[in-house]
Amino acid sequence: MIWESEIEDFKGYLKVEKGLSDNSIHAYHTDLNKLIQYLKEKDYRVNPEEVTIVHLREMVEWVAQKGISARTQARIISGIKAFYKYLLIEEKIEKDPTALLVPPKIERKLPELLSVEEIDSIINCIDTKKPEGQRNRAILETLYSCGLRVSELIELKISNLYFETGFIKVDGKGKKERLVPISSKAIKEINLYLSEYRRLLNIHKDSEDVLFLNRRGKRLSRVMIFTIIKNLVTKVGIKKNVSPHTFRHSFATHLVEGGANLRAVQEMLGHTSIVTTEFYTHLDSQYLKETMSQFHPRS
Repeated sequence: MIWESEIEDFKGYLKVEKGLSDNSIHAYHTDLNKLIQYLKEKDYRVNPEEVTIVHLREMVEWVAQKGISARTQARIISGIKAFYKYLLIEEKIEKDPTALLVPPKIERKLPELLSVEEIDSIINCIDTKKPEGQRNRAILETLYSCGLRVSELIELKISNLYFETGFIKVDGKGKKERLVPISSKAIKEINLYLSEYRRLLNIHKDSEDVLFLNRRGKRLSRVMIFTIIKNLVTKVGIKKNVSPHTFRHSFATHLVEGGANLRAVQEMLGHTSIVTTEFYTHLDSQYLKETMSQFHPRS
């Protein structure tokens, strides 16, 4: 059993059996490369089935010494565990060497959140006189209105817009589709974008059904969405670390703070487990504590 062929088979398993996206598969590959890099550096000439818990624990120490964060260490360990679980399922190994491998404990930090006023200020500072201005307004309204992941936003299709019923269809993680309500404000901004900007583009044949396009008529990249938001946040003077995911966090938190049913929020976010969505109840508790601290006369 050699590393290259087994990793390629593992990637095929993740794509076909698990339905993971190319980005997720690349992340798993990157995690496994850390193990391979360590084994090469230590001149351990072992194949996948020959790796032991001793090798793995040494690798974890090696990774930690490089200053890699606990969160990234945990992700690397998770990727390696998934690989060996696959080998066990396929009966290519008899014993999983990662069974006793414990990831570092991670203190889950509360993500940055934007208030409704801050979101409005970011959107309102967009110069709609510029050709891409209306597109950017539509992008941010859609992110906040629907709580989309950035990958879901850039893959959003015109054929999946059901404005007459107030929904959009989203291709989520693992190619799982879901229907998400969309606000009248976001619908208005998208329609303006379609009529004032997109229809004037020379659209690339592979992007004809993609909603948000760049000036060359091709789908936007993840990096471009990050750049758009970073520039707008700087322009408006907000000092928080804001990313596309901040709009998703804010969407969910504002719903929970307003008393939304957690199951409904789970459906809209596309979370597989309600446990993930319950994180926003902790955000809500933090919000209540901060409100008490700031405004109560006895605090």
